[in-house]
Amino acid sequence: MKFLKLLMLLAVISFNLNAQTNSNLKSNQQENTTYAIKNVNVIPMTKENKVIENATVVIKENKIFTINGSIPENATIIDGTDKWLIPGLIDMHIHTLADGSPFVIYPTKGPLVSYNTQYNMTLYIANGVTTVFDLGARTEHFGQRNEIIRGDVIGPRMALAKVIGGKKSNPIAKNPSDGRNAVRFAKEEGYEFIKVYTWLNEETFKAVIDEAEKQNMKVVGHIPVAFEGKPAKDFFVPHFGLIAHAEELSKQTDDFSYEKAQEFASLAKENDTWLIPNLTNMLSISQQAKSLQSIENLQGFKYVHPLMQSKWLTSNGYYGASEKLIEYYNKLYDFHILIVKAFKEAGVPMVAGTDAGISGIIWGFSLHDELKLLVEAGLTNEEALTSATRLGAQWLEIDDKLGTIETGKFADLVLLEENPLNNISNTRKISGVFVNGKWIDRSKIDIMLLDVEKWNNANKEKFDWIELLNSLKN
Repeated sequence: MKFLKLLMLLAVISFNLNAQTNSNLKSNQQENTTYAIKNVNVIPMTKENKVIENATVVIKENKIFTINGSIPENATIIDGTDKWLIPGLIDMHIHTLADGSPFVIYPTKGPLVSYNTQYNMTLYIANGVTTVFDLGARTEHFGQRNEIIRGDVIGPRMALAKVIGGKKSNPIAKNPSDGRNAVRFAKEEGYEFIKVYTWLNEETFKAVIDEAEKQNMKVVGHIPVAFEGKPAKDFFVPHFGLIAHAEELSKQTDDFSYEKAQEFASLAKENDTWLIPNLTNMLSISQQAKSLQSIENLQGFKYVHPLMQSKWLTSNGYYGASEKLIEYYNKLYDFHILIVKAFKEAGVPMVAGTDAGISGIIWGFSLHDELKLLVEAGLTNEEALTSATRLGAQWLEIDDKLGTIETGKFADLVLLEENPLNNISNTRKISGVFVNGKWIDRSKIDIMLLDVEKWNNANKEKFDWIELLNSLKN
């Protein structure tokens, strides 16, 4: 009898596994549609970047199968006439909303606020952002990435950096030993990158970076306040590979001259330290300091989660600044433009990042703002586009997989109505997006955005930032 029950149990398990396998195969077959984009102008974003006019690009099993090869019989045809194909965009500095439990009251208690992962990711996809670098990653972001990889959510590829700081971070490292251990733990937890933060002391900052190199983990981040008043060469240490904001440099000096910008650029070049200018961030801060109308007028504000809408409007840390502080913000922004010019002159690579997720910086939409500001600061349209494609992939060390349009690379692509090399604002004119080989056309994008907007409107009254903070005190 026991043997019979065992056979029946095995049969049930086998049936369920087969059913699941068949379901997965069916799903994969639907996902693995072969596409052919005909008569499209390809901007490959390779170093040579020679435009391939009236090309045929075949997408098969999530990769670029051929460029100007034959079209498979079963291919779904996409008309690319008078359109322009670019690699998927990369935002190298974001903070994505994720469920969390910072105020656990008892074991098994769930997160205080939960977010719909698809709604979070829709804003990236709708703007052609197919890869993001989260510089404040938590374990919840691994879960989001898994949802995307499984195909449960349509979203960008996610690179994750663990923050290590002297305070106001998790973990906190107050001495070199703490710092080295924090790096090792981050490596074991699966993080690919380390972010050094503002409050590290000098010795711990250097120890974290040194240990990261030993663990084969690249380092991005802030320049700690511990270096203020010290020579700039002190914080340009080997393996500090990417500065998270131009602001990290401006807060180290009161000299906002082009000569000072050139000094920073020279040291960065010597140390092989790249830069995220993050012009959007400082300009947004300056605007918010004057009026919160600048937030409500943002193109994508209606797609921001209601809790964040409430936070940005009712607990804004920048609004109400004095005229003197606003003047200081404006000086910083002007200096950041000089930094971009100096870094370009010195040949220091710059990658596009926006700090999306902080007040007034909207996921996805902000990258187009950043590209426009980079061009206004002196980059050519092509250089700006390079900062959001090939160079981002190169710093993340995934340029063998994406960042350019070449045979064999992942099909993360954006189809534009007009040429961004003529006008960088044309990156906003999106006809459709390929996300890991999945085609999302304009009508689908609009539907996805409308879903987010409808949910936000239906639930707006349920989220109040001030009430949430007050509830934590009870």
